[in-house]
Amino acid sequence: MLLRILPPLIVVACLLGGWEAYCRLADISPLILPAPSGVVRALILNRVEIGGHALSTISVAALGFSFSIGFGFSTSVMLHFLPWTEKGLMPVFVASQTVPLVALAPLMILWFGFGLLPKVLLVILVTFFPMLLSLLSGYRQVPPAFVEILSSMSAGRWFVFRRAVLPSARSSFLAGLRISATYAIVATIFAEYAGASRGLGIYILAAKNNFRADLVLAAVVVSAGLTLALLGAIRLGDRLTAREPKMRHA
Repeated sequence: MLLRILPPLIVVACLLGGWEAYCRLADISPLILPAPSGVVRALILNRVEIGGHALSTISVAALGFSFSIGFGFSTSVMLHFLPWTEKGLMPVFVASQTVPLVALAPLMILWFGFGLLPKVLLVILVTFFPMLLSLLSGYRQVPPAFVEILSSMSAGRWFVFRRAVLPSARSSFLAGLRISATYAIVATIFAEYAGASRGLGIYILAAKNNFRADLVLAAVVVSAGLTLALLGAIRLGDRLTAREPKMRHA
């Protein structure tokens, strides 16, 4: 565990040390580029306010991400059992990923208001596609021999899917889940940036308008922490579910 986290810690420490030294030696104005120590100070002094906005952001991201997992999985099952639907729907899904967030987020606010719905929809739109592709790729990795053996035993398509196809897609699904998790917080902040009353996005916008670069960077640090926490939760879920087969065989 220590050997795994030590290299990135060393790299981050070197980057922060270089950043701090540059700001101090070059006498850079904190209004333009605050030193890491200034960012940490701003984060500590405004921890209550930033924490409240972060709680709103993680709530929206978690809700949208949960719906995204369900939508991505149900869509992948439909495309697996009805291959002809993939030819019709996949180009639409691909086209949905080409729409820039900077154009889509304001439209979502315009169509659905400043409530929870546009933010959740934006998170779903951004995060479901990597999971969908990963699941479809995983379904195709099932060894044909497994399918043939089960089919020779008169197993139905749903039984084959549940016992052979779905387990073969586990690693692919987790890979897609990690990719989507990195987008979830960013999509939520962008939706809040376009229009919201709470959240890190609107906090960053207010800090920028007040020329508080230290608060902007403090919010960025918190958003990175939320993403790492989400990835950690996925990793924990992976470990817990991976132990189940071992326990059954014990």
